[in-house]
Amino acid sequence: MSERVDEGLVDDGDERLRRWRLALGGAPGAEGTGYGLSGQDAAVDAALGALYDHGSDGPANQRGAGLGASAPRVARWLGDIRQYFPSTVVQVMQADAIERLNLTRLLLEPEMLDAVEPDVHLVGTLLSLNRVMPDKSKRAARKVVAKVVGELERRISQPTRTALTGALNRAARINRPRHHDIDWNRTIQANLKHYQVEQRTIVPERLIGYGRRAQAVQRDIVLCVDQSGSMAASVVYSGVFAAVLASMRSLKTSLVVFDTAVVDLTDRLSDPVDVLFGTQLGGGTDINRAIAYGQQLITRPRDTIFVLISDLYEGGIREEMLRRVAAMTAAGVQVITLLALSDEGAPDYDRENAAALAALGVPAFACTPDVFPELMAAAIEHRDLRGIMERAEAAKARK
Repeated sequence: MSERVDEGLVDDGDERLRRWRLALGGAPGAEGTGYGLSGQDAAVDAALGALYDHGSDGPANQRGAGLGASAPRVARWLGDIRQYFPSTVVQVMQADAIERLNLTRLLLEPEMLDAVEPDVHLVGTLLSLNRVMPDKSKRAARKVVAKVVGELERRISQPTRTALTGALNRAARINRPRHHDIDWNRTIQANLKHYQVEQRTIVPERLIGYGRRAQAVQRDIVLCVDQSGSMAASVVYSGVFAAVLASMRSLKTSLVVFDTAVVDLTDRLSDPVDVLFGTQLGGGTDINRAIAYGQQLITRPRDTIFVLISDLYEGGIREEMLRRVAAMTAAGVQVITLLALSDEGAPDYDRENAAALAALGVPAFACTPDVFPELMAAAIEHRDLRGIMERAEAAKARK
């Protein structure tokens, strides 16, 4: 029995040494495990070394040959890491390679795009390059973007439709409902004064029910999205959400993206891939100009939800921006500011502007895509958003 335990301990020790050897690398004097690698472990070590054994100022040691500026070599390396690691790890390594080894320009090569593991961050990088991308690369890039968009739509479409359809129906309550349309909770609440002590029951004078699904537009939604470089993931999610919202007949959805200029992408909402290629990530920020344009789209203030998605670093006229927001809220527009719409952690943002908006009654917080449908449903019903804010911030903190 003791012999088996000893063997187990030796095996466990070897596995620990193997893992440390892969984590620390194999440069002379750099790791000290004394563990040799062979077979697939050696290939995994080489793939890691090509990326992580080289700093921004050149090679830190002589183990790996690096990736250099060779598109074929990088494409082979991308194929290797997809073979050795799960997709979540591959996505991290791709992002590290783009940052550490300055591979952004190589993404213009179709063979590179065929080798990458598509994800939201890669889409953001491709969108930042779409103005300089040759036609042969755009075709490959659209395939990458389309794959990510398709996955996002499958993830968010049904929850969004379900949450918003329910909210729209509840918002269209009627006072002469059929029996199966009665909202008993609200009916009881509205008739508490008619409680009959002797019968220990309520005799309702007024029935409150859910309205049947209306064909007419019930709410106008304006998404105003900052497309500065730091907002890349938010732009991707916003484009997909806007397309889903635009497909609902009870909503009139507008999508506006901005940097120092403003672009209205509403007419492209039938194709979210086309929407994303209509953006231009990077550049400055003029929130005031974007809000001014968004104000022109508002024809029914009390039935309009205006969602500003921005880190609030204003390059335009701050005081005028705040005056415009105040004017919208005074007219009855429900204004919400999302500092980020992504799965990432808490973003960097202008805290002074966020505080100024909060003083106007406009909440400003980061939101994950999973929370966004609940947020929009609450906005449609004019519910207090503080609970949503707390859940959104808690979800962000867990990332």
